[in-house]
Amino acid sequence: MTIRTVIFDIGGVLEITPRTGWDQRWESLLQVKPGELRGRLRDVFRGGSIGTLSEAEVEEHIGTIMEITPIEVNAFMADLWVEYLGELNVDLTAYFASLRPRYQTGILSNSFVGARHKEQKRYGFDDLCDCIIYSHEEGMQKPDPRFYALACTRFGVQPGEVLFLDDTEECVTAARACGIRAILFTETNQAIADIQAVLEHRGQQ
Repeated sequence: MTIRTVIFDIGGVLEITPRTGWDQRWESLLQVKPGELRGRLRDVFRGGSIGTLSEAEVEEHIGTIMEITPIEVNAFMADLWVEYLGELNVDLTAYFASLRPRYQTGILSNSFVGARHKEQKRYGFDDLCDCIIYSHEEGMQKPDPRFYALACTRFGVQPGEVLFLDDTEECVTAARACGIRAILFTETNQAIADIQAVLEHRGQQ
C-alpha cells in the first residue's frame, strides 16, 4: 500500500529533550523525598496530558498540593517547560518540512495543556505540517489504539498508508499493531535513512 501520510512525534524526536533535573531541584527546595514530587502530582500531570485540567487548574492544583505561592508556581512551571520544550532537532525538522507537498505530514503527540501555544511560538510546528494532534486536546494518548485511529481519520487515510516516527518503543509497537508502518527513532541520521527506505519502497507502489 502506498504511503500517503508521514506523522512524527514531538518530544525526543522533533524536540531534543534531555532531563534537566528540574524536579530534583524542586524536591530539594521543598524538602520532599526523591520521587515524591512526581508522585504527589501524578494526577495533575495526567489531567494536563489528557485535557481534563486547564492550565489555570494545573497551576492551582500544584500550588495547593505542594503548598507553594503563585510566584513559586510560576517558577516551577517555567522550569517544567524548559525541559518539556528542549531544543529543536534542526536537521530532522528540516527533513520533516521537506516531505510536503509530496506527502501529507502531521504530528501525533502525547502533550501537556499549553503545549500548542508554546511550541508554535518557539518552533512554528503548525507551519511545518498539515495537522497536529495533541493528546491534551483529544482526551487520549499513545499507545491507545483510538489515538492512532483518530490520526488516520483526521487525514482520511488507511493505517497502511501511514508512516509514523516515535522514540518510544511502546508507542511504535502499538502503532504497528494498528497496521501503521512505524519506525523507532534512535538518532537523526538513522531516522531519516529508515524513513527514506520505506518511502522509496512503498511510496511509489
